[in-house]
Amino acid sequence: MGTAAGGGKAVPRYVQIADEIVQQIRAGVLGAGDMVPSESELVDRYGVSGGTIRKAMVEVRASGLVETRHGKGSIVKARPPVRHRSSDRFRRTHRQEGRAAYLAESAQSGAEAKVSVLFIGPMEAPEDIAGRLGVEAGTQVLARRRLYFRNGTPVETASSYLPWDVVKDIPELFAENPGGGGIYARLEEHGHVFAEFVETLQARPASKAETSELALSPGAPVVHLVRDAVTEAGRVVEVCDTLMAADQFVFEYRIPARD
Repeated sequence: MGTAAGGGKAVPRYVQIADEIVQQIRAGVLGAGDMVPSESELVDRYGVSGGTIRKAMVEVRASGLVETRHGKGSIVKARPPVRHRSSDRFRRTHRQEGRAAYLAESAQSGAEAKVSVLFIGPMEAPEDIAGRLGVEAGTQVLARRRLYFRNGTPVETASSYLPWDVVKDIPELFAENPGGGGIYARLEEHGHVFAEFVETLQARPASKAETSELALSPGAPVVHLVRDAVTEAGRVVEVCDTLMAADQFVFEYRIPARD
């Protein structure tokens, strides 16, 4: 027992324990919303040290099947992650039907989504944002900062930055609810028709502040996504700076294979 097939190296005990917990979740022994047994309970059950259990739980969390809430412990996730489909999420038909991307994707995954607006107003464009918008650093832009929830848990923050000359005559963009289809629908209604959306992603550990805001475990992974919304005229009319709890999202890309 504890030896890999074929006479290989022995499988570490913490890996065995993690595999057993994961199998219990997949088999439904631990169901959606159930608490994973506490560290002390697992120490008693497996007769190992607390350090071994902590290492096992790192592996369990890496499976994406549980989420850790500060002061509560690890809970089996209720639903699969939201799936981001690059070829579908910003279709014009979604906006015309009054559906913003995050709400549409959450609904497809069977999740209950909520958006909390944290700030809307003018601010000086940070240097990196200004460069993407093609304006001087410190130029006044409209900032819209939101916190997104999934089944009551915060999973994403997003800050949009829009050129002031574009937004000043679109009052809906200064409202908490800009209307069906979100800010992209309002921009297109005012002649800023989109040609493409360009996204860059970077995975990294969450900072202390980000851990608190998204209710993550210390050092949990996040995905930093920055998107430029580019019009048919070639102008970037929005930069969206987004931070996402990595275990809550799956990214799917369709890449044409052509010359």
